[in-house]
Amino acid sequence: MARSSATEVEVARVHHDGVWARTSTVGHDGTRAFLLVPGIGVSSNYFERLAFHLNEFGPVVALDLPGFGGVPHPRGGRRMTIGDYAELVDRVIEERGLDDPVVIGHSMGTQVVAALAARRRLSDVVLISPVVNRHERTVPRAGLRFLQSSLHEPPRVAAMALYAYLLCGVRWFSRVLPSMMRFPIEDVLPGVSARALVIAGQRDALCPPAWVAEVVDLLPDATSRRIPDAAHSVMHANAEEVARLCVAHARRTPPEEVRAPEPAGRVDHPEPSAGDTVRAAAGGLTELRGILADDDALVARGKTMAAEAGEDAARRAAED
Repeated sequence: MARSSATEVEVARVHHDGVWARTSTVGHDGTRAFLLVPGIGVSSNYFERLAFHLNEFGPVVALDLPGFGGVPHPRGGRRMTIGDYAELVDRVIEERGLDDPVVIGHSMGTQVVAALAARRRLSDVVLISPVVNRHERTVPRAGLRFLQSSLHEPPRVAAMALYAYLLCGVRWFSRVLPSMMRFPIEDVLPGVSARALVIAGQRDALCPPAWVAEVVDLLPDATSRRIPDAAHSVMHANAEEVARLCVAHARRTPPEEVRAPEPAGRVDHPEPSAGDTVRAAAGGLTELRGILADDDALVARGKTMAAEAGEDAARRAAED
């Protein structure tokens, strides 16, 4: 049986100023693309469930930034600032020919998206779990809040994070962390002309209600939605609901008018079979082989294998 374009992943590279980003694209239909920017340390795989649902609206392009997801660190000891990452994402939009994409950032990715939207005219952006709360801008306090939020994450999110951090390496993570902690997102948000949707999990200690409200107030045109029982990685654990909100935002539907999924019909946490788990693991190993061999075709094959396993699990859950 032929697979849908929702699971066939295409991998490419975009070079700029001595560094490059990896793009993983699914789907080709639709008038506007979604461009997904991950947070510090992690890879585009954090968006695997969200991309599956967003693909119903248009093509989805997920990024791996320099130093993350197996993309090489910059040479010569160069440090990447949030502005550097925003400039690279800007280049991705140009080189990939994305016409006014809906740009979605998570965690540190919200800083990159904010910096991008302040320099480039965009129609719509989505900020998921925006950081750093300016009232708690210290590494010990942010680390504590991250640990508190992590207690409410699904086990798969923790496993994905551990793998991604090992791939990134402590040295590079520690070089980027100061840029994230120092970035004054509250000074940048007023210059964002795009319509913004801010999403946060109810159990996300990094994004308490007062901070999310402040982010919304600083943006010229913004609305927000808090997801019940969700934590910092809300776009993975609650992918279906977050995707529904993102699509509605792009269609100019107010978030309060978006119907919440019926509890009995939710497939945000489809239970994989043993076969699905084996296939997903094989896909992950294939992707890792591709990263180590610097082989984008192998990376794409591994990502596709994992996406197919996830789609089969979701399809069975929807049928039950």
